[in-house]
Amino acid sequence: MARRAQGVGRPRDADIDTAALRAARELLAEVGYEGVTMDAAAARAGTSKAAIYRRFSSKAEMLFAAVIHGAEIEPPEDTGTLDGDLLALATEIRAQLSSPQARSVASNIIAEINRSPQVARHLRDTVTIEERAVIAAILERAVGRRELDRMPSPETVHRLIGGGLIATALAFGEHLDDDALAEMVAVVAAGLTARLAAASTGLAREVNRHANDELR
Repeated sequence: MARRAQGVGRPRDADIDTAALRAARELLAEVGYEGVTMDAAAARAGTSKAAIYRRFSSKAEMLFAAVIHGAEIEPPEDTGTLDGDLLALATEIRAQLSSPQARSVASNIIAEINRSPQVARHLRDTVTIEERAVIAAILERAVGRRELDRMPSPETVHRLIGGGLIATALAFGEHLDDDALAEMVAVVAAGLTARLAAASTGLAREVNRHANDELR
């Protein structure tokens, strides 16, 4: 899975990464989303604001990394099936959104995205790209196993599963138990399989129709 290359220069200090994320979590618990500032995070972490901004372009990105997931994520272990892989991913997302802090951060980030095109663009260029790369890796496995005969859109699957879980947690205030989560994922997996199979059948029919026309 492709990763964003780190810029040229001195390698980042992992201790500062850890301290910055710990400071962000502590501040979030103490003063809430609105009260967190990059200055306060830098002071709490014992570093400079410039060091914080080298890691995170905004408070939204910093708090997302602190309580939901960081910039680099990996696909779940290969379960042997598309349905199993998507269920493992959905289970991870459900866990990431399970805490009150995570739901608070996600809600506030959605509000910031609607207020600030710059925040929205940067989160798409960082968080969203990484999440969709994970989904692409899962779909590539399914193609390799011949569960799918061609690659579907990772963006579509991301909207269905990631978007569906965020809407369930934040808009509906509901928690999906294991059975409900498995049912949601099974619907997505079955839809992908059926749609791509139908598309392949349609393409085959079109090819046959053209071949027959040429024989007449």
